[in-house]
Amino acid sequence: MSGVTSVDGPAAPHPHPHPDAQAPAPAPGEWPPGAYPVAEPDRLTRLVMRVHARSPRWAAPLAALGCVGLGMAYALLSDPTRAAPDAAPSCLLKLTTGLDCPGCGGTRALWYVLHGDLPAAARHHFVFVFALPFLTYLFVAWAGRQAFGWRLPQPQVSSKVIGGFLALWLAFSVARNLPWAPFTSLYV
Repeated sequence: MSGVTSVDGPAAPHPHPHPDAQAPAPAPGEWPPGAYPVAEPDRLTRLVMRVHARSPRWAAPLAALGCVGLGMAYALLSDPTRAAPDAAPSCLLKLTTGLDCPGCGGTRALWYVLHGDLPAAARHHFVFVFALPFLTYLFVAWAGRQAFGWRLPQPQVSSKVIGGFLALWLAFSVARNLPWAPFTSLYV
């Protein structure tokens, strides 16, 4: 092994090995090579990995669809549009600060979407109504591939598009809390 003599002690490894020298092969699953020791999974992780390996390929999309269905059922059964005017808000942020949170109005918007009233839904949460067709397509494409092997075109969403959407959502969340016109029309 070639080395550089140090003033403080013995030869240290040369920072640029000879081009013909063979680097040790990285262990499987190691990235970057040699940087981190691979941790042994705990009992819960091993259990989840075994259940995942044994479950049918349609189980994850069905579970996700069940969660979406429960959310829709909650919105339909609770009728969030019929709250009493003097009722305390159920959102912890609104209860403590009086400000609308980024998701405020989402349940009411879902209720209106499920009843086919898109203008009222957009009035309660415009960003949710705007994102709903995209989220629906992404879910159908993922679930179709997982469960049935469908190959629907996958939209290539860049990090700039995601960042722009999150910036739009942040701007909407701030604008709906501003106390002067025209932003007061965004109160829900």
